Amino acid sequence: MDLYRDQVVRWLQHLAVKGVQELVLINRPWPLDLDKPIPTTFFSMAALTRLYLGYWRFPDTAGLPRGASFPHLRELGLYGVFINSRDIHFVLARSPVLAILCFQGHISPLRLRLVSHSLRCVQIVGSDLESIDVVDTPLLERLLLPMNLTIDRSSSRIKIGYAPLLRLFGCLETAKHVLQIGNTVIKAGTVINPSAMVASVKTLDLKVRFSVRNDVKMLQSFLRCFPNVETLHIHSKKTTESTARLNLKFWQESGAIECIKSHISSTKTTESTGRLKLKFWQESSAFECIASHVNVMAF
Repeated sequence: MDLYRDQVVRWLQHLAVKGVQELVLINRPWPLDLDKPIPTTFFSMAALTRLYLGYWRFPDTAGLPRGASFPHLRELGLYGVFINSRDIHFVLARSPVLAILCFQGHISPLRLRLVSHSLRCVQIVGSDLESIDVVDTPLLERLLLPMNLTIDRSSSRIKIGYAPLLRLFGCLETAKHVLQIGNTVIKAGTVINPSAMVASVKTLDLKVRFSVRNDVKMLQSFLRCFPNVETLHIHSKKTTESTARLNLKFWQESGAIECIKSHISSTKTTESTGRLKLKFWQESSAFECIASHVNVMAF
């Protein structure tokens, strides 16, 4: 990178003068040299509307001019980019119309604090998510969390504050995600009051180990937090751990769940265990509406 750094700077300056609106900038030396940050010149590209960066170290924003910003940036994708929480917050604060934010392959622990009056979609793929705090996002509609991670993280904290338009949320994993809504941390058996509900969510994606009793209890608690869900995706995760067999009596004693009784029009499951447990739901009086309203699709 050092051999071509001056050339990259000149190239970015040229693109800034040209008023380039879309830029995909991938760093491809091998082995990857992430000690040197991307030149800060790209902050001068005020006309950018879409920016995708791959395999860079993000520059320290503390040393940037006060006026550095992306006034027209609507879409930002960071792929394998080393960036800390402070710099993420800087970018959000300096991108007043940013609508789509995507992280992929974020290896170092990702800690997000979302404060944005323009964000509509946040997607995190294949990343080590330590925590995400949705503080103030009045336009956020989609929040997509990573699944099928190979990184061994025992838990990730997901906090939902102000997101009145959130309609699609997932993938929540009962075994690994610590969900907090407002001031309430959701646990197995938590009594869910209205302040711990996200009534706007219509599509919910969950991952659960049906052979683990506490996972299933967490599933029930999670579902009660989203009373108006219409489409429910359930991933039945395979595991060698088994703490109990959950029969029809267990589901009947669980009590009614509002979204399942009144709203769900489509449920999709993966794995045969998911289909088996949904049969219990369909046969249980506590979930009596499923038999007549839910379309069960396995894939």
